[in-house]
Amino acid sequence: MSQSWSLIATAPMGLESIVARELQELGFENIKTENGRVRFTGGPLEVCRANLWLRTSDRVLICMGEFPAKTFDELFEGTKALPWHEWITEDGEFPVDGRSLKSQLSSVPACQGIVKKAIVEQLKQHYHTEWFHEDGPRYRVEVSLLNDRAMLTLDTTGAGLHKRGYRKLTGVAPIKETMAAALVLLSRWNPSRPLYDPFCGSGTLLIEAAMIGWNVAPGLRRTFSSEGWPIIPDSVWEDARDEAFDAVQDDIELQLTGSDISPEAIELAKAAAKSAGFAREIDFHVAPISKARPEGEYGVIITNPPYGERLSDTKEVEQMVRQLGFMAKVLPTWSLFSISPSKQFEHYFGRPADRRRKLYNGTIECQYYQYLGPLPPRQPRSESEQ
Repeated sequence: MSQSWSLIATAPMGLESIVARELQELGFENIKTENGRVRFTGGPLEVCRANLWLRTSDRVLICMGEFPAKTFDELFEGTKALPWHEWITEDGEFPVDGRSLKSQLSSVPACQGIVKKAIVEQLKQHYHTEWFHEDGPRYRVEVSLLNDRAMLTLDTTGAGLHKRGYRKLTGVAPIKETMAAALVLLSRWNPSRPLYDPFCGSGTLLIEAAMIGWNVAPGLRRTFSSEGWPIIPDSVWEDARDEAFDAVQDDIELQLTGSDISPEAIELAKAAAKSAGFAREIDFHVAPISKARPEGEYGVIITNPPYGERLSDTKEVEQMVRQLGFMAKVLPTWSLFSISPSKQFEHYFGRPADRRRKLYNGTIECQYYQYLGPLPPRQPRSESEQ
């Protein structure tokens, strides 16, 4: 069997280009951006690396095949023709999920049933058995129908990639780890600059920044469903993990600070930072934004102020954004980045953003408001560098 597979990194709406950039920086090939996903190619090692390293993708899929499917017969025959036996073991568990959009086959449960039946028939022919116990490795299949065309995929990830493993408890409406990482990657922050979050909640933004700053692979502390697949040997996973451990740069000094008005949130943030291995690197303290005092020059504020379901009082939201604007005024060398669904954000903040980018925080349409302060002056090169 060829060891170059058609792979897909799924992406939240608006983050496809960030996922593509991550794949490019990781050295993957044949990268193609589409709505909600980024395609690329690779073999077993690439599957391991993508799962371990991708910060903003939701999951990594194997594309098993694509074909026209206007009828259940076409869906059945197209599915049965794919080489499921090369992937799914005789004892493998293979649940089927589905979705359908703008297709004649609009009944998702019916499509799932047809796909399951077709896979069973194909495996029966190969394994010469009439019954599958499905008590072995898990192979989650998805049938996705769009414009009468079916795509069949296998999920290599399991629990979504945002499940890093460090956040055991969460406060109200936390930001997803993948989105938090995206906000950091879209900002001007790098480890040489102070970073402050005045609405830090359970600390996700700062922990993701710490992982980026130290080049920690976000999937290093968790397992993936494809770790049980014979087609991806244990030795390949071990090599990918060893490579990731060797890449950690924990000698870099980080200047990360977070504050929140809620003592409970700060306790959750401290626990998550400790779990992630950054208890000493991130300073968390209880303070309202009016008392927030970022230290240093040429720093970066990245934040996700409370809104929507988190706050019913729009006056309170207005006040918070006004205080953010005031903070920006008294920190002339700092840059500020804030995600918010508020159409009045720039008005309350006191000036229009230098850049805006549409993002979805869960299902909520937001803008990522970017206020770009001056970049730090370049350090003069030492004689040894000249």
